[in-house]
Amino acid sequence: MSEDFYDALGVSRDASAEEIKQAYRKKATEYHPDVSDDPDAEEKFKRIQKAKQVLTDEDKREAYDRMGHDRYEQAEKHGFDASEGGMGGGMGGMGGDPFGGMGGGMGGGGLGDIFEQVFGGGGRGRGRRRPQKGRDLRTELEIDLDEAFEGVEKQFTVERPEECDDCGGEGHPPDADSRTCSECQGRGQVTQVQQTPLGRVQQTTTCPQCEGEGTLYSETCDSCRGEGYVRNEATLTVEVPAGIQEGQTLRMEGEGAPSPDGGPHGDLLIDVAIREHEEFERDGDDLRYRLPISFPQATFGDTVEVPTLDGAVEFDVPRATQSGETFRIRGKGMPRLRGRGQGDLFVKVQVVTPESLNEEQREALEAFAEAGGDEIDVNEGFFEKIKRAF
Repeated sequence: MSEDFYDALGVSRDASAEEIKQAYRKKATEYHPDVSDDPDAEEKFKRIQKAKQVLTDEDKREAYDRMGHDRYEQAEKHGFDASEGGMGGGMGGMGGDPFGGMGGGMGGGGLGDIFEQVFGGGGRGRGRRRPQKGRDLRTELEIDLDEAFEGVEKQFTVERPEECDDCGGEGHPPDADSRTCSECQGRGQVTQVQQTPLGRVQQTTTCPQCEGEGTLYSETCDSCRGEGYVRNEATLTVEVPAGIQEGQTLRMEGEGAPSPDGGPHGDLLIDVAIREHEEFERDGDDLRYRLPISFPQATFGDTVEVPTLDGAVEFDVPRATQSGETFRIRGKGMPRLRGRGQGDLFVKVQVVTPESLNEEQREALEAFAEAGGDEIDVNEGFFEKIKRAF
């Protein structure tokens, strides 16, 4: 038996709709494929999405509680909405021996009748379809690395469909003449019945004539051309969390396209892009910085200031540092998205060769070259002279 929806969200069976939504938001943060390290994150994320969808819908939740997890999923697997009337009486009639009557053949209370009960046979109609959620929309938001480091409340503009003001999203003038759709007789759906070896199975689909409305109108709205919505610019504000990475997606619930039939709005998905920084290169939660130093600093060592995204820190350059060496400063990288400290700053040293020298500097270097560099035991005064020259 697979994990049921209550267990997937970690809530009790008598949890309120608000408790279920809170549990979903917590789990979604934990298992979103863009931020989770769990190898099964994508599958778990889909699971909790399905759990929220069912348990926050009163009819679906009632059917789920009545039927149990496995039977509910089996019904949906066959393309039927378990929350509608066709499932109720059928599953209730399966108490006791679910295959009672099979000894007398397929007729008269046998398996065929059970399938007719379970899948809505015997004239059980599903009625008008449940309102559908609007489409999800997608946009891109560009931020600076400093904003990704600190987290930021960001205002942006997006073009999206919105309900037409002139018709209130109906797609027709308020005074338009209406008539009942003859194709579905006002039900908004049409039913097809198939005879199978196991009995009759009926399937209900949206009426193609009225597109699920059940009603036809004499004219359409001029402003939206019958669509019920027009495209407008909306200014929104989103909270960008500290530590977000390039390409990750933020979701704003209910800020997507409106539903075509009175259901909830879709969501707005925001793909985050991060502009390149002048000094730092990002590598996951770590940062990389190139530190230029002089030849004397590399030779004798020195204490220098290294910039970070939250202020400069002192760094001790070791004696005899070679150009290209990399050092780690722990905890000075990007904050980790779920608040577990920060990454590290990797400092790559670059020994800078001077492009121009004054006479004293030139003499000092020539003397150093003639002495054979560090192959000769040169006195401390000479090295001090080089250090002062630089």
